[in-house]
This record gives sequence, C-alpha cells and structure tokens, in this order.
Amino acid sequence: MSDGTPADRFFDAAIGLLQRVREEEAEHIDAAGALLADTVAAGGRLFAFGAGHSSLAAQDVVYRAGGLALMNLLTVPGVVGVDVMPATLGSALERVDGLATAVLDSSPLRAGDTLVIISLSGRNALPVEMAMSARARGVKVIGVTSVAYATETTPRHSSGTYLKDHCDVVLDSKIAIGDAELTLDTVPAPFAPASTVVTSALLQAAVATAAAGLAARGIEPPMLRSGNVDGGLAWNARVFEEYGDRIFYRQ
Repeated sequence: MSDGTPADRFFDAAIGLLQRVREEEAEHIDAAGALLADTVAAGGRLFAFGAGHSSLAAQDVVYRAGGLALMNLLTVPGVVGVDVMPATLGSALERVDGLATAVLDSSPLRAGDTLVIISLSGRNALPVEMAMSARARGVKVIGVTSVAYATETTPRHSSGTYLKDHCDVVLDSKIAIGDAELTLDTVPAPFAPASTVVTSALLQAAVATAAAGLAARGIEPPMLRSGNVDGGLAWNARVFEEYGDRIFYRQ
C-alpha cells in the first residue's frame, strides 16, 4: 500500500482488517452473539472490561444508544485509559499479579454472567488473571484480542498463558504486533493504530447478533434508544425500570 496519501493508506488498512474479521471471524462472532443472548435470556448480566486503549471498545458497548442496556462496564481504578498521572502507571498496573482477583472480589459479577475482556496483546497479568478468575466463578468469558501476539511475544502472567487460553469464545482482531498500520521513510516509528476501529466493530457485530438472536427466540432485546430523539428518554426509562436489577451503571 505505497500509493495514496497517509489517510488513504490508513483507510485501506482499516477496511482490509474489517474485511478480514468479517470473513474469518464470522463463526466466532455468531458464537459470541449467541453467548450474550443466552446470558440475557437466562437472567444473567453482561460486563465488559478493557485496560488502556482497550477500554475504549468496552465503553463503546456500555450505556449506548442502539446497544444492549444490560452491558455494564467493569472498571479497574487506574487502568481505564489515561485517567491517572502519569499515564504510564496504568500500563504498569496491567502487569500486577492479584489485582484482577481483588477487583472481581469487589464486583457484582456472579455465576451465570458473561464478561467481555478486551486486550490487544492478551499477554499482561490483568486480563489473563481476570479471565481465569471469572471462569472459576462460573462466569462465561468472551476474549477480544490479537492472537498473533501469542505467537510472537512472551507471556507476562505467571501461568505462562495468554487471554486467549482462558475464554469460552475468542474474537481475533487480526491486528499485527505493535498496532501500527503505516510506515514512512521520514517517520522513525510505525504509526496509525487500527485496533480501536476493528475491536469496536467486532463487539458491535456481536451485540447486533445477540439482539437479533433474542428477537428470534421471542424475547424483546433490552435495547437503549438515543435520548436525543423524541420518545427516547421515556423508552430508556421503561428499560431501566424493567431491568434495573441487572444494570449497575445507574446505581
């Protein structure tokens, strides 16, 4: 992809990745959507977690117009993006053993729930331990990661494993090591990451699959509407009332 402007090249790269995950991850997207639908239908709750920039994709499916109202953000203080100073502290916390278990001990997560864990590399202690600990509690885990990292990097968790090794369903984002799609002779490092674009698309595809799957079973999916359209606030108030015991970002 040497032709075109950097913007053209980035769009080409992102579109190519989206096409790859559409074709190569279709079966896993269906499985993830079915697992989300199964959880909702059985009375379970949904949670999403991501550290650093992976938290952006988690936030994208929580309290979102057009999204499932039951998707809750599982937060770990200090690792949800650049909310701490220095920002490097968040990266350091991802490598701390024991943190994930302490977080889950204090969370509302319980058996029968489903947790989406987003980690591009899947190699740090936090996402690995979170997946292991969640499954030990009877929670289903959907992992969103780049499987390539497990073949080209060393694990940082004491088990010697990666996030992908502790999931009921894995969505592979296909992102290359380093998460930078472009190079130029005049720029000393690779640049233009696409992981947020692709990971968000994977998750929205899974949520869409879940919504359609619930409807196919005769269950009205608990979707949110935009509060900026007429009737949206009233619609959401009804959903919040009906499913209040499974929505934690309102408490």
